[in-house]
Amino acid sequence: MHEPHGHGSVLKRRTGWVGRQPRGKDRAGWVGRQPGGKDRAGRVRRLGTPLGILAAVTGAFAYVGTVDPNEPGHYPVCPLLQLTGVFCPGCGGLRSAHAFITGDLGAAFSANAIATAGYFLFAAVWVLWLVRAWRGKPLRIALAPAWWWGVGAVLLVFTVVRNLPFGSALAP
Repeated sequence: MHEPHGHGSVLKRRTGWVGRQPRGKDRAGWVGRQPGGKDRAGRVRRLGTPLGILAAVTGAFAYVGTVDPNEPGHYPVCPLLQLTGVFCPGCGGLRSAHAFITGDLGAAFSANAIATAGYFLFAAVWVLWLVRAWRGKPLRIALAPAWWWGVGAVLLVFTVVRNLPFGSALAP
């Protein structure tokens, strides 16, 4: 009754089987590719999330591309900027997205360099996610705490520098 140690994980990794398969019985409960068959329903299900995220991001960029944030009254003002006069790391992000979607990469970078770099990073991670979903593998990006601290440090330095006189080129 008991499977040998490690056998279940190998079976799951190789076949997609979840649980125990009774010997000599039909394959009811089979998850993943069945021998000789196609896994179309599973593939569609796996691609649903990355394609849904792409649709949402495309819709947001389409909206920002058509409703110009450079014209006053379309979007709310950054609360931190309004209250303190300090640019947050996201200030200029909508103008950056508008310039990016209309093809002006220079203006996008000057409005918010971090956001523009983020667009390219998002695209790379999304393509990786889609390829792994197509192949039936999960997307696992596990960053060590040092990487998260590094990202936080970059955002902090970016915020401080863009608010200083010598960093005015980074201000939106």
